[in-house]
Amino acid sequence: MKYLRLPDNQSHILPFYLAMEEYATCIIGEDDLFFMWQVNPTVIFGRNQVIQNEVNLDYCDANGIEYYRRKSGGGCVFADMNNIMFSYITRSDNVTLTFSRYTTAVVEMLKLLGLNASDNSRNDIMIDGCKVSGNAFYHMPGFSIVHGTMLYDTDRQHMANAITPSKQKLESKGVKSVESRITTLSQHIGLNIEDFKKHVRSTMCDGEIEISDNDVQQIDNIMQGYLTPEFILGNNPRCNTTRKQHIGGVGEIEVRFQLVHNIINNMNITGDFFLLGDIDHLVVDRLNGTPYTRQAIENAIKHIDMSQIIMNLTNKQFINLLYN
Repeated sequence: MKYLRLPDNQSHILPFYLAMEEYATCIIGEDDLFFMWQVNPTVIFGRNQVIQNEVNLDYCDANGIEYYRRKSGGGCVFADMNNIMFSYITRSDNVTLTFSRYTTAVVEMLKLLGLNASDNSRNDIMIDGCKVSGNAFYHMPGFSIVHGTMLYDTDRQHMANAITPSKQKLESKGVKSVESRITTLSQHIGLNIEDFKKHVRSTMCDGEIEISDNDVQQIDNIMQGYLTPEFILGNNPRCNTTRKQHIGGVGEIEVRFQLVHNIINNMNITGDFFLLGDIDHLVVDRLNGTPYTRQAIENAIKHIDMSQIIMNLTNKQFINLLYN
């Protein structure tokens, strides 16, 4: 794959790099693209997460920690200049193949350093059983984008205090805190962070593409969409009914909706699941206006496969979440 390089070494805010991923689909050729980036202390949360449930806003504001939403699913992560972010862009719609190709390349890169590295079914990368990298993805027409963390030596106090996952989510992973289930590369290798980045490039890439100053301007234009309050804060319509569950292999799902005369309205689906399809058009629009009965819900989604919209989720599991 080719390394995508900026024309200068200037640091940007996190949404710039998310926009850079999108823009990369405009210039990708036959080769896959990859790049690394670092940011000032920032929390990044998933497309379908509720910011108030995942981010300690008071702590972030008091400590100068920025927070942004991304377009991929998955959970909330903390990044700083001692945490390297990886971005991978490929011409493929096959989610399983895309993740396998990417995580295999990262695991093999780590093994070359003598590390006991592996991946798991949740798309995390582990060293000696502890998470060192979490990854998420999203689709653009004809392309898949995978991005994730690579914890070199991050500020654990900020990580522990800036992110506020639910007790249910932590219990499902068998841990007491975010901090207790992670490790950092600095605990396992003697390379400094810049030497490690050189190792990554030399191992995973066989050339580079430098984007132009005009490309940077186009990326800035795309970035503006990530900075609107509407996108950062998300859609939280008024509701009077909530259904929430952690489903193994899927993640945490919370469905909120308003029941008026036993009719579903204003549905919103949030969580740290991996999104594969257009959940608003394929699921939410079908269920808004549907009577709140098990049979009506089954009929509304009988022609769709929920596992093609939310990774690993079956129609039965979704119906049980809504109605049991």
